[in-house]
Amino acid sequence: MTDPAHHDDRPTLVIKVGGNDLDDATFVAKLARVVAAIRPLPVLVHGGGKEIGILQETLGSTPRFVGGLRYTDATALTAAEMVLCGSVSTRLVAALIAAGADALGISGVDRGLIRVVKQEHPAGDLGRVGRPTAVRSEVLRDLLDHGVIPVIAPIALGPDGPYNVNADEAAGAVAAALGVGEAVFVTNVPGVLVKGDVMRRLTRSEIERLIADGTISGGMIPKVRAALTALDAGVHAARITNLEGLLNQGTTIITEREPHE
Repeated sequence: MTDPAHHDDRPTLVIKVGGNDLDDATFVAKLARVVAAIRPLPVLVHGGGKEIGILQETLGSTPRFVGGLRYTDATALTAAEMVLCGSVSTRLVAALIAAGADALGISGVDRGLIRVVKQEHPAGDLGRVGRPTAVRSEVLRDLLDHGVIPVIAPIALGPDGPYNVNADEAAGAVAAALGVGEAVFVTNVPGVLVKGDVMRRLTRSEIERLIADGTISGGMIPKVRAALTALDAGVHAARITNLEGLLNQGTTIITEREPHE
C-alpha cells in the first residue's frame, strides 16, 4: 500500500491495454505485477476485444461495423457493459490485488466519471457510441491519493444514458484531464519498427509518411492510430510498447518534434 500523500504535483501514467490480450491469464498476471510496482500509481484503462463480439452473438445479435468501427445497438451495448464493466474489470482488479496492489474497477458512468456526446462519423450512424467531452479528474486523484489504482471500463455517461466509448479515446481523455504528459499503449510488440529497429520517437507527420510508404503496415496501423487518437484528446505524447518496455521503452509519438531532439 502506498502512502496516501497527495500526488497532484507528480506525473501519473495512464496505461491503456487492449481487450485481445485480456483473455490470456498469463498476460493478465504479468501485467498486474508490472502495474502494481509502478510509482506514482498509474491509471489503467482497458478494452474488451473479441469477448464483446462473442457475447453479442450469444445474445442473438450479429456484430456489424461502420467505417471499420463497431456499431453499438442496444444488444451490443449490453454485451459491452457485461464484458467491460463485469468480466474484464473483475479479472484485472483480482489480478492487481493478487499482485499486492489496491485497485478499484470503475466505469465512466460511475460518479459521472466520463461524460460523452453521441459520436458522429462520416461513414454513418454508429449507434450508442460516445465521444468524451469531460472527465471528473478529481475522482481519480482521490483514489490515487488513497493508494488505489483506478481500473477504468470505457462505458460512459451521455445525456440519455450509457454509451460505449473507444478505449483509446477514453484513455486519451483521462490522460488529458489528469494533465499527464504521456499515455502508454501496451501491445505485443516493443514499439514501432523501422527496418527492424524500434523508433524511439516519431511525430504525427512522420507516422503518416511511414504509413503512406508502407513501412508501418498491418496490425501496427491501428496501434499508431490509437496513439494519434490520444494526441487528439489533448495528451502531449503517446507511447507504444510491450510489458517489458512499459516503464521507459518503446516508441513515443509526439505532436511535433521538440527542439534540440
